[in-house]
Amino acid sequence: MSSNVIQGKSPIRLTATLVGAVFLVVGILGFVPGITAGSMEMAGHHSHAMLLGIFQVSVLHNVVHLLFGVAGLLLGRSAAGARNFLVWGGVIYLVLFVYGLFFGEESAGNFVPVNMADNILHFALGAGMLALGLLLGRGAALRRA
Repeated sequence: MSSNVIQGKSPIRLTATLVGAVFLVVGILGFVPGITAGSMEMAGHHSHAMLLGIFQVSVLHNVVHLLFGVAGLLLGRSAAGARNFLVWGGVIYLVLFVYGLFFGEESAGNFVPVNMADNILHFALGAGMLALGLLLGRGAALRRA
């Protein structure tokens, strides 16, 4: 990425774009044999595919990552969109964390699927995205005032 592109973006827009790009890469890697090993199902706890040997994934799980990636890239075009992506994306990932706590790895309700490593990552992502959205969004709002 050239420094001109980075210099033209506010911190919140740059953050949302970078987070979106990471989600996009993770979504793609979830389909790459060797990086993801095991039998992958469309959805459900019967998917035994493991991204990096740690995170349980399925086609649905990977598609969610891809959609979050596209959303981050598109919403990162404006400060308001970037703030909404980070704040609401953070809330969604915190809800997914709670979901993972209630539905164990072998539960039929675990349709995403998620394992304990996913739960920890979802908590960190949710808290981080929410905090960044609120802190950087506040700074963007103050600069406009």
